[in-house]
Amino acid sequence: MMAAMLATALPYAERAWQTTRAALDRYAQAWSAMHVEAWGAGVLARVIGLFSGRGYNIDSLTVAETDEKAHTSRITIVTRGAPHVLEQIQAQLGKVIAVRSAKDVSRDPNAVQRELALIKVRGSGPERIEALRLADIFRAKVIDTTLESFVFELTGATDKIDSFVDLMRPLGLVELSRTGVLSIERGAKAGD
Repeated sequence: MMAAMLATALPYAERAWQTTRAALDRYAQAWSAMHVEAWGAGVLARVIGLFSGRGYNIDSLTVAETDEKAHTSRITIVTRGAPHVLEQIQAQLGKVIAVRSAKDVSRDPNAVQRELALIKVRGSGPERIEALRLADIFRAKVIDTTLESFVFELTGATDKIDSFVDLMRPLGLVELSRTGVLSIERGAKAGD
């Protein structure tokens, strides 16, 4: 009798554990794209020092001057961690002296996020034809071609680029260069 009860309950317990484990994995694998508006020389070094000093990892980092006269730059940092750690990072970024604002845009419905990749693929014959077919499906542009290789330019979400790269590997992926995530808010006014 007890064995029959255990046999019936075991699948439910296993399913409950899998659901709990999936929720824990999502909690631990949260990611964040943060905009940091900053001015002055050495700001990037201070921001990077904040990350390295506390043991935070940076998945991608893009930096560019956005106002030459005011010497302001936008830094977009993609990092991973538990939600409370990501909140802590955002708060600490806001305390860096030359940082005007730090905002998590990863969950902002008004944020548009894109990444650019240049992908070099070597191939001939059927592999070459398949690479071109896939590039057309993903809307990748051929920006350089030789008789033995292509360089594709692909813009889109990180997942789209990852998928394209995974498909190019068996076809002769030679080299890959990525910008990291860029982001901007929708609408007519400037973001915070």
